[in-house]
Amino acid sequence: MIRGIGLVLAAGLLLGASEGDDPLTRPITGTDAPRWLQPQGPAQVSDNTWYIGTRRIRQAVIDTGAGLVLIDAGLPESFATTTAHFAALWLDLRKVRLILVTEAHYDHAGGAAALVRASGARVGASRWTAAAMRRGISGADDPQSSSLIAYPRQAKVRELSDGQRIRMGTTTIIAHAMPGHTPGSMGYSWQSCDAGRCRTVFFAASLNPLATGSYTYRANPALVAGMRGTLARLDTAPCDILLTGHPEHSGADDRLTAALEGKADAFASPGACAALSHKYGALLDSQLP
Repeated sequence: MIRGIGLVLAAGLLLGASEGDDPLTRPITGTDAPRWLQPQGPAQVSDNTWYIGTRRIRQAVIDTGAGLVLIDAGLPESFATTTAHFAALWLDLRKVRLILVTEAHYDHAGGAAALVRASGARVGASRWTAAAMRRGISGADDPQSSSLIAYPRQAKVRELSDGQRIRMGTTTIIAHAMPGHTPGSMGYSWQSCDAGRCRTVFFAASLNPLATGSYTYRANPALVAGMRGTLARLDTAPCDILLTGHPEHSGADDRLTAALEGKADAFASPGACAALSHKYGALLDSQLP
């Protein structure tokens, strides 16, 4: 099975490389590409949820019974990996109805335009993220604005609000405002049921309080307050299975490895949301007076 996935992934990468220069999948990460694009196989999280992408940039796929939902879009140049993982899992990219984005940075939103073209899906994100995606880059109020990379613009983005419920088929996805890493970061949660046992899956936005250039968190108390609220809510959020776009931030990398090695119910992670909150709360504290 793992060998088969590897062959499909290799075929997808070769296909992407042979199509010539495509402005929607053109590489943008330069010398960082080997780090971002290191391959790792897809895995099933639960009955209706899968975890796909590269080793350091992951996405979730949800089967709602009335179409697929993709959480995060990855990089423009990881489009081939996304399509290869769909094929390996016998999922049809053309059945993606909605792409939900956690943040406006290129490693989460950069592949949206290519995925929309391939699937016809709609895109949803917070108002702040939607505005940045329409420009192809976020502005000076982003803590990492000095080091960000522009990506293909996504003109049409549905603006989501905190607590908004998105219903599709048998699934209800809840949007959670998670300001901190960016002012408009957003996480998503939904119920996944296996043989009558239902659990909450929480795909959390990045929480790393990373600043570049002259930006500092201590000089931006409103964003600090927003992040404090994010961490407090995450600490008590219903969360049986935690996924993140960068799996190493939350221990999802170890759970993914266990799943690929055949461990049953490898993604079960009660207490992981609280642990994530405490981890990044301590990191935020270390940056403040």
